[in-house]
Amino acid sequence: MRSAQLASGGAAAISRRPISEPPEPRQAILKAPGDLELRTFTPPAPGPGEVLVQVRCALSCGTDLKTWRRGHPMFSLPTPFGHEFSGVVAALGEGVERFRVGDGLMAAPTAPCGRCFFCLHGQENLCADAVGKMLMGAYADFILLPAHIVARNAFRKPPSLSFEEAALLEPVACVIHAHEMAKPQSGESALIVGAGPFGLLHLLVLRAAGVREIVIAGHGDRRLKWAGELGADQVIDATRGDAAAQIARLNGGFGPDLVIEATGNLQGWHDALARVRRGGRVVFFGGCPAATVLNVETRRMHYDNLTLLAPFHYRPCDVKRAFELLGERRLGFERIVNGRRRLAELIDVFAMLDRGEILKCAVIP
Repeated sequence: MRSAQLASGGAAAISRRPISEPPEPRQAILKAPGDLELRTFTPPAPGPGEVLVQVRCALSCGTDLKTWRRGHPMFSLPTPFGHEFSGVVAALGEGVERFRVGDGLMAAPTAPCGRCFFCLHGQENLCADAVGKMLMGAYADFILLPAHIVARNAFRKPPSLSFEEAALLEPVACVIHAHEMAKPQSGESALIVGAGPFGLLHLLVLRAAGVREIVIAGHGDRRLKWAGELGADQVIDATRGDAAAQIARLNGGFGPDLVIEATGNLQGWHDALARVRRGGRVVFFGGCPAATVLNVETRRMHYDNLTLLAPFHYRPCDVKRAFELLGERRLGFERIVNGRRRLAELIDVFAMLDRGEILKCAVIP
């Protein structure tokens, strides 16, 4: 196995034949925060129930960025890197009947066991297998799908769907799970705290639900501009001194019915809780760092009859719905992906994300 430090610039050649193997298959390894290495490797032969996929697109993710910056408690380093992807079936293990070599394929990087306490109670998102066996290694020429993912959370890509759009399956499933808990209604006013990729995915899914008024509060000129272009009814600069007053005027002066927190930091959680109207719902979507504590005024929570929700991950039914929504191609999910780089330029991707220059980047082997 050979390895090379990733460097800016350059582009790797890719074969156009579905099942051909690049001259030297590569896989990105995160050795330590900020230390990425591109190694050549031999793609494993799929075992029973498994599928070897030639990656056509891997997408950057906020979790990847956080892991690159400072590591992540869920992932031991060094680790293969990346988990949002789509590609072409390169080889099949024994017993796989739903796919054929050459099929376009899209998959979530996890799947529940279907047998544990949580799975039997309809909470597959809490299954130990759901995150404990998360598939990593999408920033590569090939990735091996384990049997439990093939069986429950893998789909044949519709021909009309691009590989970039297909790679959005997992983040869209996370958003759909949150909305299944929040139950947004067509006549409501919704506030999204945070104008990053997940905030804008929430915007698109809320639009599909027919929500009357969708407002995004965030910061950064680029992100606020993108939020407006993606269809937010109002965009509020959260750094302005009058931001709270602007939000309070929503919904006829009662404030938003539904607030979705999509920043993943404690200030965002407190802002979401402070902005929701009496009788409203708050969705704490973004995960905060470990040992973070949220202070909730009990009087407001009780007498204002608030509903606080904390969705985590997704279930197979959410992945299936995400697959259906993406396949309909009517919401413009592809607009979330506004950067493209080759696998050899992966270090550039995280530099651009760090500077806030892009939302999500398509990494094309």
